[in-house]
Amino acid sequence: MCGITGYLKLDKQAQVDDALLAKMNQAQFHRGPDEGDQYVDEYVGLAHRRLSIIDLSSGQQPMKSNCGDYVIVFNGEVYNFLEIRAQLISLGYTFNTHSDTEVILNAYIEWGPQSVERLNGMFSYVIWQKSTNAFFITRDRLGIKPLFYTVIDQVFYFASELKSLKLIPNLDKTVDVKALEQYFAFGYVAEPSTIYQSVQKLQPGHTIYFETPQSPMKINQYWDVSYAKQTDLSEQEYIEQAVTQLKKSVDSHMMAEVPLGSFLSGGVDSSAVVAMMSQVSEQKVKTCSIGFDVKDYNETDFARMVAKRYNTDHQENIVKSDDFDLLDMLAELYDEPYADSSAMPTYRVCELARKKVTVCMSGDGADELLAGYRRYALMMNEQKVRDKIPAAVRKAIFKPLGKLYPKLDWAPRFLRAKTTFQSLAMDIVEGYFHGVSIMNDEQRKALFSPQVHEQLAGYHALEVFREHEANFDGDDPLSLIQYLDIKTYLVGDILTKVDRASMAHSLEVRVPFLDHEFVEWSAKVPPRMRLKAGQGKYVLKKAMEDHLPHDVLYRSKMGFRVPLTDWFRGPLKQKLRDALLSEEMHESGLFNMNTIRQWIDDHQSGRKEYSAPLWTLLMFASFYRQATS
Repeated sequence: MCGITGYLKLDKQAQVDDALLAKMNQAQFHRGPDEGDQYVDEYVGLAHRRLSIIDLSSGQQPMKSNCGDYVIVFNGEVYNFLEIRAQLISLGYTFNTHSDTEVILNAYIEWGPQSVERLNGMFSYVIWQKSTNAFFITRDRLGIKPLFYTVIDQVFYFASELKSLKLIPNLDKTVDVKALEQYFAFGYVAEPSTIYQSVQKLQPGHTIYFETPQSPMKINQYWDVSYAKQTDLSEQEYIEQAVTQLKKSVDSHMMAEVPLGSFLSGGVDSSAVVAMMSQVSEQKVKTCSIGFDVKDYNETDFARMVAKRYNTDHQENIVKSDDFDLLDMLAELYDEPYADSSAMPTYRVCELARKKVTVCMSGDGADELLAGYRRYALMMNEQKVRDKIPAAVRKAIFKPLGKLYPKLDWAPRFLRAKTTFQSLAMDIVEGYFHGVSIMNDEQRKALFSPQVHEQLAGYHALEVFREHEANFDGDDPLSLIQYLDIKTYLVGDILTKVDRASMAHSLEVRVPFLDHEFVEWSAKVPPRMRLKAGQGKYVLKKAMEDHLPHDVLYRSKMGFRVPLTDWFRGPLKQKLRDALLSEEMHESGLFNMNTIRQWIDDHQSGRKEYSAPLWTLLMFASFYRQATS
């Protein structure tokens, strides 16, 4: 696992400060503290920070090909590199290292840009061919590894993290109001946007290619998950396949020459990964968990069940539920506004894991692939109503009810009829957007200043979902909303959270559920095996019944939660007010400050519940203060 950065001059006469590349590379030191180097010629500068995982003694980057014509910088891991290496040797290639980096480089020499389709792993990498001046960039299929880019004064710049690009002296840091709208709807800025107008993210499963520096930049999609062809097997066959596919993926992800372990939260997903690791590993599996000093937030008892069953080398740590010392650090860590409060405990569990291992397995991705979130069952119940009542009738009935019914924020979800009525008046995509949004349309309308509304010119964050909906090739509603999550929430929230939190501690995290072969298998599993009788991840839970305790499989989902409501009425009461009503927020011109003041007053008095919107604002304020300082 590493960090990469660099540039391509689109005009040979373009100027780049000689010291800039080194500064950009150093900004990502935490991603690769073991080694660092750079390569510069008349058109390009390539730099690399290395966290050594495979072939510790060699494999340094930037790496040149044997012929000297190609240069690569690479971030990630390729799990099938030995298989590809053998193919290349049979074609006459020789190797100087045992690294996956050299395999990627030679694969590109042999098969060109299409070589990325042969790779199984998590990665972003750049290859420069000196003789033709061709420049190639790619990112893995699911977006596990990040890649940012911008073009300034005829120079194309790229980096694993936005903080490297922010060092470019003339980078335009104007906030993109469309990204602002996305952030306050989703809690993150959706791919391919960033918070800055001038910077983009390379989308998962895409490549960038310059035939020459002067030729147009070509962006190409080389992979997408398909729901078009679902298989028709017996329940037992799906259960057996689930075990086989997961065990195969876990086994392939365990290749390393450094200490390797796994997160163990006590939930289904990480427990399933640990169970499979224990069955394929000859050594005792190292596991780590964190708990909270508040019982309602603590899952360590369930983690201990799994650790005891598989006799793992287990460590755990109890952290304070009021661990808000991390607040200001998060803005620096994520570089752009990011509102998932579970980033705090994720940071702590990565910190704990790094004390014993360099590589850690994670259960991320299973919820999106196999319908594990409670919202999927709720949405499918709503969809049953949509299927029975024509859209025109639904709008006529439920839209007025949605306006008239009181909003019961404090009530259980099934009693929040206002939200349900509003959703039923919409189609499934708009209804799902309405359900997952941190701030609803009315709140965002009240929050933004007149200047922002003018610049938005009618833009709505729902358009992010609509664009992905147009690319969906399935025919059932459950697969559609899962596809939307894979394209947005998974990459923009979950994978971003884990990448930044882990790399802050120079820890590599691998996600076997997101092996693209497992992803493609899961997309062929019919909806009835993903969500059955309200039970999400049905096939995975049935598959794990012989491997995990019943209480682990069928208890209520908890996840990493943070007590925001109490924080904002107690220990963070003044900090919240100071940050959100600060001079920087006033002068930004982005917000209606009266709305923010009203939300704070209503929440802190107990009249209304605004913890999620206020946290989202707090994270933006922290980002903005650092961005403008």
